[in-house]
Amino acid sequence: MAGRIETRLNELGIVLPEAAAPMANYVPFVVAGHLVVISGQVPLKDGRIAVTGKVGASVTVEQGQESCRLCFINVLAQLKAACGGDLDRVKHAVRLGGFISCPPEFTQQAQVMNGASDLCVAVFGDAGRHARTTIGVPCLPGDAATEVEGMFVLAG
Repeated sequence: MAGRIETRLNELGIVLPEAAAPMANYVPFVVAGHLVVISGQVPLKDGRIAVTGKVGASVTVEQGQESCRLCFINVLAQLKAACGGDLDRVKHAVRLGGFISCPPEFTQQAQVMNGASDLCVAVFGDAGRHARTTIGVPCLPGDAATEVEGMFVLAG
């Protein structure tokens, strides 16, 4: 029987991918007590980076939002692995961090990151409301347009 969060994902039409292996020398998540930190996730889909380039140049704000949404789906896949497969163990989203690859004059990073933040709240409800930092960067691994990391509190 699907849990509450799995049911919500189904309602949103989201099928979580397998948690991706790290791209370098790091772990995809660390659990410390009741806190889980998810390493930055790029917009992987079917094993490849789905959105590449710079937001505000070759990537529109709307495409950047979708890229952040896809990053958050990958955060959820890692979070599910960290929870032993049970996303109902997530008590609260604490923080999301967003990295937006963009030209120096681009100033809409916060609007782009809403793609991840809005999905976090859609999935977890009020428990998905989180603190956030969003920054523009000159480039990301694999020319990804966006990258999203997260921190969550788990139930015992």
